[in-house]
Amino acid sequence: MATVLICRRFPRLSRVTAFSTTAKCKAKSGSSKSEQEKEENPETANTRSESAATIQLLNPLDYRVLYNPSAYAKSRAASQQHAAGSSGQALGDTFTSPGRAQVQHTFGNASSQALPSVRNALPKPNSKPLLKQTISACLSVAQTKEETEEDRREMHDSKEDPRVFQKGRPEYKSLSYDKFEPVETLPLEEGDSILHSVAVCKGSQSPGTITDYFCKLSRLPVEQHAALVSEPRFNTLCRCAVKNIGLFSTSELIDILKACVRLVVPPTHPLLNACENEFCRRVWDMNLDQLLLVADCWRCLERSVPSYLSILFSYANMHWKDLTLPQFVQLLYIIGEGRRSPADLTQKVESMILKYLDSFTLEEVGAVCLGLFKSLSGISDHVMRKIADRVYLQMEDMSTYALVNVLKVLRYSRVDHLPLLKELGKVIPARIPTVNIQGIMHITLTCSSLHYFDEGIMAAAAMSLPSKVTYCRSKDAAKFLWSFGCLDYEPPNEEEFYSSLIEQMHRKLHEFRKYPEHLLTGLLGLAFVKRFPEDLIDYALRDEFVQKTRGSKYELKKDLFTLSKSVEIECPSYQGSRLPPQLYQEMTEMVLNFAEQEIYVRPEIVEAASLLESMLGGPEYVKNHMILPHTRSSDLEVHLAMDGHPIPFNLKDPITDKKLKDFGVSLTDDLMTQLIKGRCNSQSPVEVENEARTPGQEWREEAGTPNAGDSAALSGGALLAGARLQVEPKSERCLEVPPSLTLNRQPQQVKLAIQVSNRNHYCYCSKRLLGLHCLKRRQLQQLGYVVVELPFWEWFPLLKRTRLEKLSYLHYKVFDPALRSRPG
Repeated sequence: MATVLICRRFPRLSRVTAFSTTAKCKAKSGSSKSEQEKEENPETANTRSESAATIQLLNPLDYRVLYNPSAYAKSRAASQQHAAGSSGQALGDTFTSPGRAQVQHTFGNASSQALPSVRNALPKPNSKPLLKQTISACLSVAQTKEETEEDRREMHDSKEDPRVFQKGRPEYKSLSYDKFEPVETLPLEEGDSILHSVAVCKGSQSPGTITDYFCKLSRLPVEQHAALVSEPRFNTLCRCAVKNIGLFSTSELIDILKACVRLVVPPTHPLLNACENEFCRRVWDMNLDQLLLVADCWRCLERSVPSYLSILFSYANMHWKDLTLPQFVQLLYIIGEGRRSPADLTQKVESMILKYLDSFTLEEVGAVCLGLFKSLSGISDHVMRKIADRVYLQMEDMSTYALVNVLKVLRYSRVDHLPLLKELGKVIPARIPTVNIQGIMHITLTCSSLHYFDEGIMAAAAMSLPSKVTYCRSKDAAKFLWSFGCLDYEPPNEEEFYSSLIEQMHRKLHEFRKYPEHLLTGLLGLAFVKRFPEDLIDYALRDEFVQKTRGSKYELKKDLFTLSKSVEIECPSYQGSRLPPQLYQEMTEMVLNFAEQEIYVRPEIVEAASLLESMLGGPEYVKNHMILPHTRSSDLEVHLAMDGHPIPFNLKDPITDKKLKDFGVSLTDDLMTQLIKGRCNSQSPVEVENEARTPGQEWREEAGTPNAGDSAALSGGALLAGARLQVEPKSERCLEVPPSLTLNRQPQQVKLAIQVSNRNHYCYCSKRLLGLHCLKRRQLQQLGYVVVELPFWEWFPLLKRTRLEKLSYLHYKVFDPALRSRPG
C-alpha cells in the first residue's frame, strides 16, 4: 500500500485555489476495468487526456453505485444526510442517453472504513479490541444501509413516477396499464408447450387462441422474458398475429398489446407496427377508455405514435363535454408524455381544470401541471393563480414530487404567486435532505427564474448538495450554478458548494459536447459571483466548442459574448482562448440595434436623459448608451471634473448634426447685420441675457436659488462651464473646437455611469440586486466608473411629479460631494 497525493488547482479561481486528497491505492493502478470504461466511453477518456482539469479521487475498492440521476424523492420522512463528500468522488462515468442516463461509477481502492484484519490480531475473550472491531463492523453495516438508502432516494423511474396519481382512484384501472398488478406465474413447462404448439401449427390458430397464447406467455417469470422475445417460435407467433391483425376484436388486440408491455417487446418490433396501424384504423369505433388505455400502453413501451395521438386528440375534442375527471387527467398525462400540445384544446383544457380543480387529489394536481409543463402548453395567469391558490393551502399534505411539478409550470408561466412562494419557504427546507438532486434543482431553479430569494430554501439546498453532487447530470450542475449566481447568493458552505459543483462540471465535460448550453449556463452563474474557472472557460471559448454552440436549439452567442467580455475585464492575466474579433463586432452591433429599438426609448430612461441634458447644459454632457454591451442594459454616462464641473464629452454626434443639417434660413438684411455685429440691432440687452441663459441657470431660478455663489457652493460650480460655453457667440469657429481641448483642461475627472433601474434588476419584492446587474456594476467600477443609481422605487414615482422635483432629485444624485472624493 502506498500513499498518493493528488493535487488539483484552478488557475486564478476566486476564493478557490487548490485542494488535495490522500488515499491508499494498490500498486497496479491500470486495472482492466479502467480500460473497459475507456472502450465503452471514448468521450470520457478523451476528455481526461485533453484537459488537465479532471481530478480523480480514490475511493473504496470495487464499490459500485448504479443509479439513474433524474430522480425525485417521494419520502417526506426526515433522514440523516449521506456524507458522500467525505468518502470521495467518482472516478468516471458512462453516459448513455439524455433521456434515461444509466451511469455507473466505479470507486477504486480500499476504504478508510475497512475493518482491521482479524488474522493479525488475536485478542483475548472479552478484550477491548474485539469490542472495538464489533462496533466498527456495526458502524460499517449502518453506513452501508445509509448509502443504500441514499441510492434508493436518488432512484427515479421516469415512466412510473409520473403515474403515481393513477393509484388514487379505481377508475384509472380501465384507463391505464398497471405493471404492478399481480399475475399468476406460468410454469416454464406450460410456456414450452405453447411454443411447441405454435411451431407445429405454423399460424393456423384462431385469433382467440393466439391472444390466449400471448397472455399466457407474458406470465412467464420475468427473467425469461428477454429469452422469449428472441425465441424463433415466439417470432412465429408474432408473424401469425400480424397476418391476422384485422380479425382480432378490439379487446383481443388490447390484450396482445398489454402482453407486449409485460414482455418488454422492443418499440420497433414489427408486431407493434401492425398494432399501431390497426388501432389508428379503429379509433372511431373505440370508446375513450380504450383509446386512453392504448395510448398508455404505447407510453409504457416507449414507442412514439404521433399519428395515433393526433387521432386521439381529435376524438377527445369532439367528445370534450363527456370527459370524466379521471379521463381528463389521464388525457393530460398522455399529452405531456407525448410532448405535444394540441392548439385547439388549450381553452378547453383550462375550462376543465377550473371545473375539476377543487375535486382533484393533490397528486392529480401535480399530474395536470406536469402534463402542461412537458407539452409546453400555455396557461393563462388566471388559471395558474387558481392552481397556486389550491396548492399553497394544502402544501404540507402534498408529496414533494407533485409539488415540484407545480413549481415547474409556475416557473414556465412566470406567475408571481407570493403566498405560494412564502409557504414554500416554510415547508420545503425541512424536506430538502430527503429530496433527490433533480428535485432540489427544480426547486432552486424556480426561485431564480421567478427572481424570488428565500435564504432558507437556498441554504438548505446548498448544505444538502455536496454529498449528492455525483448524482448531478451536467444540466443539474449548470442549473444549480445559474440559480445561485442569478440570485447573487453565496451560502454558508460556499467553498465546499462551489468546488464540488465545479468538479462535477469537469467530470461531465463530455456531456457538454452534446449540450453546450449547459456549460455556458454554469459558467455565467459562476461569473455572476466572481468565480472564473479558467480551464473550463478556455474550453468554452475554443473554436471547436463555439462551433458546437451553433448547432444548439438555443441562441448562445449572447452568452458567449457576456462570458468572454467578463473574463477580459475581470481576469486580465487570463491567457486562454478568446472569441474572434468578428464575433465581438457582430454581437455588439446586434445588442446595440436591439437597445436602440427596445431600451433607449423606454420612458423612464428618455425622461432621465432629457432632464440631465437640460440640467448640465446640453446633449454633449450626457450619453445614453451601453458602456458594457455584453451586460445588455443601458447607462447614462456623465463626466465631472474633480471640482464638480460637468465636462462635455459627447461631441461627435451634436457637431456632425450642426455642421450637416440644412436649416433652410434665408439671408436677410437683419440677419446679415446680426452676423456682422454679433446681434440684431433691435434686440435688447435683456433679450441677449435671456438668450445666453443656460438650462441649468433656468433650473436654478425655478428652484429659487438665491444667487450663483450659493449655487456654486451647492454643486461645486458644476454648472459654470456650461454657462460659459453658451454665452460665447454661436459661430462656426466655436463648433470646430477639438473635443480633446476641454477634456485636457481637467485631466482628473469622475466618470459617472447612471443606472435607471427597474424591477427586473432586483429580486422579487426586495432591493436585492440580481447577479447579472451585480456583475455589471462590479465591472463598471473596475473600469473606473462611479455607479450612480436611480432606483425604480424612487425614480418611477417621480415620473408623475413636477419637472422641478425631478430636476432637484437628479441634481442631488449627480452632484453628491461624496462622489468627487473617489479616484477617477
